[in-house]
This record gives sequence, structure tokens and C-alpha cells, in this order.
Amino acid sequence: MSLPTSTRQFELASRPEGWPVAENFRFAEAELPTLNEGEILVKNLAVSVDPYMRGRMNDVKSYVPPFQLDQPLEGGAVGEVLASRAAGTEPGDVVVHGLGWREHAVLPAQAAKKVDLSLAPATAYLGALGMTGLTAYAGLLKVAEFKAGDVVFVSGAAGAVGSLVGQIAKQLGASRVIGSAGSPEKVAKLLNLGFDAAFNYHDGPVKDQLKAALGDEPGIDVYFDNVGGEHLEAAISALNPFGRVALCGAISQYNLDPASGNAPSGPRNLALAIGKQLSIKGFIVGSYAQYADEYAQFLAPLLAAGKIHSEETVVHGIENTAQAFIDMLGGANTGKMVISLD
Repeated sequence: MSLPTSTRQFELASRPEGWPVAENFRFAEAELPTLNEGEILVKNLAVSVDPYMRGRMNDVKSYVPPFQLDQPLEGGAVGEVLASRAAGTEPGDVVVHGLGWREHAVLPAQAAKKVDLSLAPATAYLGALGMTGLTAYAGLLKVAEFKAGDVVFVSGAAGAVGSLVGQIAKQLGASRVIGSAGSPEKVAKLLNLGFDAAFNYHDGPVKDQLKAALGDEPGIDVYFDNVGGEHLEAAISALNPFGRVALCGAISQYNLDPASGNAPSGPRNLALAIGKQLSIKGFIVGSYAQYADEYAQFLAPLLAAGKIHSEETVVHGIENTAQAFIDMLGGANTGKMVISLD
């Protein structure tokens, strides 16, 4: 079998101002580098698009370096090893790695992790069995310190992380799990996944809908935040004394353009956190990698038994990656948005 010498990939053509558009991305062909000692050549089977990638498109200092103009974008991917100059990695192995947004990648074998497609499909290792699932697990248990009997509110609950947070909370004994989403169809999906209540945030003020969704409960104990803005303000109002907040994302603010007078605003009721003695903590999943095995042991039997469902929206074809990313930011996905390279 002849090995590929070039690949098709997406490059960052320009930095988005507000919402990304197709013109911010360039689909190009590039030569593959020669394989050096310790490196592997991978043919990607599936790649991931995630909300955090929007922040990397801005030229600002953050916890991860920004994407560079005219250079390929990066992200989670699962692929088959075509060639290897690394001991312990053989052609035919399947690995998870960080060079997505392209068909083929050359990378150090140490930067890839072997996975078993006989246990789960490739896309699962980008979602429930990958970074997405660990984000949900670590955010709920390690950051928000969830305990049985808690009332949990999840924003962006029909997304990749949020849908798992709600299901994990139910499995671990939450007394009530509430989710917000952006359409009637997504609300129905959350109820089918076992959420006790769900609402469409387009239907009215989040604060009012959250209060109605509480039922007989006086308030919430845990808020898992994927949205920020109005959702965070509503959650602060609804949190019980000593409530805990895990700040995972703020997708409502990622595409605001301050230069256009559309600047993000913080919650206006933050002072309530003092009297209620709230704990509000931001986190990134990379700081919780030590819990990956613990999470896998927890989730695998629940997935196998059908007690937790891995939701996916699958787009086919590497050439559709940029549009899938744009659509994901607009809420077109239910569960994890992945691109299958078939």
C-alpha cells in the first residue's frame, strides 16, 4: 500500500469578528512531513469540533495558545496508524490525538493514545468516552462536588457535555435534574434522557422558567454552566445556601464583538454569592486528566447497560468540518458534534 504524501486540511484564513463565517476558513492541500524517529502517520477516521475552539481563533492570551493564521487548525481526532517509526505502535492501531481538522497527520506517538474500536465506535472516543465525557464527570463531581440528593441545573443541556452531566447526576442520585435548551425538540430529548424538567430558554426569562421547573424544590444545589450570561444570573438567584457552580463554558458570549458595541456582561446579582456563601469555580478538563481512568470505569458499564446514552450529531466528510463548527456554535447539534471521514 502506498502511503499518502499530502493531506487536505482546514487553515485559519482570518480571525472571526463575532460569529465565524465560512470565509474565515481555508480548505487546502498540504504536503505531509517525512516520518521521523518516534513519529506515526495517522489517517483520521473522525474529528471533533467543540465550543472552546472559538476562543482559540482570537489572538488573545489564554490557557491554550491561539490558532495561527494560515496554519492548520487542531482538535480531537481518532485515526488509524498507517505507518510508524515508534516502538510499541504498529500500523493498524487506532489512536486518539489532537491533530484534527485534516485527513492525515504526522505526530509523535507519545502524543497519541491507543483505543479499541471493538468496545465502542471511533466517534465515542471524541464524546462520551473522551474529553467530553471527562469534562462532564470532573465538572460535576470534582468541581461542583455533587452529592446524592442535590438539585442540579444544567445549561446547554442538549449539548455534548450537558447531556452527559444530567444523566450522570441522575445515576448518582440527584433529587431533581433540570436542563435548558434552545428548541422544543431538544427539550423533548432531555426529558427522554431522564431529566426531571427542561425548558426552552427562548420561551421567556430564564429566571422565571427555572423557578417553575423547580417544582416543590426551594432551589438548586449545583449549577453546571455551559452558557454564561442570563443563565448564570438566573442560577445565582436560584441557588440554595452553600450552592456550588462549575463554570465550564460561556457559549452565549463567545461570538460577541465588543468593537460593535456588543460586549458581554457579567451577572448583575453576584453579590448574592456572599450571603449565600456560594462556591463558583471555573475549570478546564486538562487539569483533571488524572480522573480519566476513574471516569472510564464508571461510564463503561452504564453505557453498555443502556443506562446512559451517548448523543451524537454526525456530519460526513472532512470538507464539511468548518460548516459543522459554525452550525455547532449556532446550536444545530444534539449531543456531540463529530465529523466522520468516510
